[in-house]
Amino acid sequence: MATTSRTASRTASTWRNWAGNVTARPVREVTPASAEELAEAVRRAAEDGLKVKPVGTGHSFTAAAATDGVLIRPDLLTGIRKIDRAAGTVTVEAGTPLKRLNVALAREGLSLTNMGDIMEQTVAGATSTGTHGTGRDSASTAAQIRALELVTADGSLLTCSEKGNPDVFAAARLGLGALGVVTAITFAVEPVFLLTAREEPMTFDRVTADFEALHAENEHFEFYWFPHTGNCNTKRNNRSAGPAAPPGRVSGWIEDELLSNGIFQVACSVGRAVPAAIPSIAKLSSRALSARTYTDIPYKVFTSPRRVRFMEMEYAIPREAAVEALREVKALVERSPLRVSFPVEVRTAPADDITLSTASGRDTAYIAVHLYRGTPYQSYFTAVERIMTAHGGRPHWGKVHTRDAEYLAGAYPRFGEFTALRDRLDPQRLFANDYLRRVLGD
Repeated sequence: MATTSRTASRTASTWRNWAGNVTARPVREVTPASAEELAEAVRRAAEDGLKVKPVGTGHSFTAAAATDGVLIRPDLLTGIRKIDRAAGTVTVEAGTPLKRLNVALAREGLSLTNMGDIMEQTVAGATSTGTHGTGRDSASTAAQIRALELVTADGSLLTCSEKGNPDVFAAARLGLGALGVVTAITFAVEPVFLLTAREEPMTFDRVTADFEALHAENEHFEFYWFPHTGNCNTKRNNRSAGPAAPPGRVSGWIEDELLSNGIFQVACSVGRAVPAAIPSIAKLSSRALSARTYTDIPYKVFTSPRRVRFMEMEYAIPREAAVEALREVKALVERSPLRVSFPVEVRTAPADDITLSTASGRDTAYIAVHLYRGTPYQSYFTAVERIMTAHGGRPHWGKVHTRDAEYLAGAYPRFGEFTALRDRLDPQRLFANDYLRRVLGD
């Protein structure tokens, strides 16, 4: 009923994102329990002259979800609507957290093909901002979408796929919240499989010299370089016939919780208080992780707990530029007074056909830089951003960057296609905010 959405409205409190760098004070919050209630909330906001933004779990470092109008919370839009085993798809409500989806799919003997290393986000939030993992052949979370349902600015419910409304489908899989409010997503899934993860320390010189071979020889390859050192940690994930051999309870806790979260949290705190200690801490940290191999179902291999809060910037560049760009970042750190406590992460993705995907139309490498929350990050990120833009870099839509519509129109050959679709679906800019004005223009 239409009145249900109204009773679910309430005066909003201040909203903050996960990293704490973005706050917003909406006029009201709405928690719809159905697509119909969400559509009614959108129509009412338009009548009241208020902007509308859905918010997930706040894992974006940008203000993509910030609004001073109506904040849509998808807490009640969760769960699996339908599993179609013949088609190899699952349809889920937009507010479903990835971690719940992964567990539910595993119970059904199913899995996504690829995923990022954090699974706290909602499915709509993750896909709308371009969340990705690493893969030679398998692409981002949004590239696994087969159909999408969203409420548009006039309050109507629109479904799109390759066969129906294909122009909307090409853009809305990664829509930045600019085209409408996503209510449900249909993902391609496959029978659950096993991955064998091989984690191994390796020198920076060896990783960069062998990068193309490591990428070509592994289904999923990524590595972390520890600034102020010549050391990296590599991870190779490949499909396995089994049997499952997960990390031991104690050894897994030591690697994933004690070292990667507990001791790392302490090291970051010390580094923030005494920056001069960071290079020494980095040398110790880069030697603390040892080689290990384990085999498990995908989400238990791809994803990791991330309890240390940080700020992050990530750029997508042509894969062939990855080694040169990373060497430039290393030279930058070595010649500057910067003290960098977080490893630099390098991943890859194949080209895809999504209008504003960071991998749209080109094989891609991702270089991500982080700093512990509360540490001044602007000088480091600005210097790295200068390197990435010189290589034709595209910033991750949900991570810190300073790019605007003028730059992005040159970085994305189909940028005009997206903005023209936005003009058609949201001519009054009901879903606009300051971030979208900067990156898409007005």
